[in-house]
Amino acid sequence: MMNAGRIERPQVSGLTVWYWKQMAIWSELFKRDEMATEYWLRIRAARPHDAAVAAKIAFIRAENGGRPEAISLLQESLRIEPDSSSNWFNLGYLQQEEQRHDEALQSFERAIRLNPKQDRAWYGKALSLIRLERLDEAIKPLRENIKLQPMSPYAYYQLAHVQLKLGKPDAVAKTIKRLSQFEPQVARQLERETGISAGVSDDF
Repeated sequence: MMNAGRIERPQVSGLTVWYWKQMAIWSELFKRDEMATEYWLRIRAARPHDAAVAAKIAFIRAENGGRPEAISLLQESLRIEPDSSSNWFNLGYLQQEEQRHDEALQSFERAIRLNPKQDRAWYGKALSLIRLERLDEAIKPLRENIKLQPMSPYAYYQLAHVQLKLGKPDAVAKTIKRLSQFEPQVARQLERETGISAGVSDDF
């Protein structure tokens, strides 16, 4: 018997949800973003405890400039499924974009605990520490990122500037020299920006 004053939500079959999901995927493939979003929202209404769907809609919202709503959706997704390293990283990234660096730092640390090999989370953690002016603490995550992505210039670039601010010119020169082995153009740029010569040869 229906309780007085309570409206029962009609049950949506698994087959219907499957159909909506296929339509959402095909709509995305054909760049019909509004239609795709409509289908994902239908699925979300029918399956409010589906962490993956909440995360999917968060991605859509973030892509369209709705970062605060995307953050809320990711937080809800993580309450349902707290062991998703990628979603903790995505949450940290969005919080960082909103200049919420203390929160971002916690999210990146959760991502790292779940997956210590997630190089992007180490880099994100370092950036938030730099923004919070906790420069000494930023060294380790930058080195961890370099260890996981030794041919990517981004962490080297940030590391050189952190070392410069910490008054370690010899360390800056060493970082630039290492970078010059595979990214000489970025290494020369760092020489100009830091004012420290590491003996990078000029192609010209």
